[in-house]
Amino acid sequence: MYTVIGNTRTRTLRVLWLLEEIGQPYTHHSAPPRSKDVTTHYPAGKIPVLLVDDTPLTDSVAIMTYLSDKQGEFTFPAGSLDRARQDGHTQFVLDEMDAILWTAARHSFILPEEHRVPAVKDSLKWEYQRSLERLEHRLGDGPYLMGETMTVPDMLAAHCSRWAANASFPDPSARLAAYFERLLNREAFQRAADL
Repeated sequence: MYTVIGNTRTRTLRVLWLLEEIGQPYTHHSAPPRSKDVTTHYPAGKIPVLLVDDTPLTDSVAIMTYLSDKQGEFTFPAGSLDRARQDGHTQFVLDEMDAILWTAARHSFILPEEHRVPAVKDSLKWEYQRSLERLEHRLGDGPYLMGETMTVPDMLAAHCSRWAANASFPDPSARLAAYFERLLNREAFQRAADL
């Protein structure tokens, strides 16, 4: 039994989605960052936290990699060429989508007001649009980034697309919109989002 700590308005949703996809039992404690429920297990106060036999695991992508490797689902085997390609997609999404959206969030409401630079958001939106174009190229002809197999980077990209829409970032092309919609309409995602 896993325990997931963190609210679904954060990257915690990614972990819950994967747990729903792989059908593993878990308990969910919705908690905001830096709350006592979080800092008890992770002094930095960041979410999500996954408790595995009372051992805290942190960072949504590290948690997802652990879970997918352990279950052998939504991933290719470590050390394979396909896994190297998959990891390349993961790093692309983190560097070219997630990091841009996180920077925008920091300059919107996370950093102390005197350290925010709201004007940077126009540049970030331009950069995000370019990232969408590169993501579409990476998608190629397949329904997923790794062709016929849905993997962790697909979930990350779809989660980022939802985040981007909520932050009024540029809309994806019709093809990417269909890709994101296909992922976000999955029953496992809907169950996780409803928590």
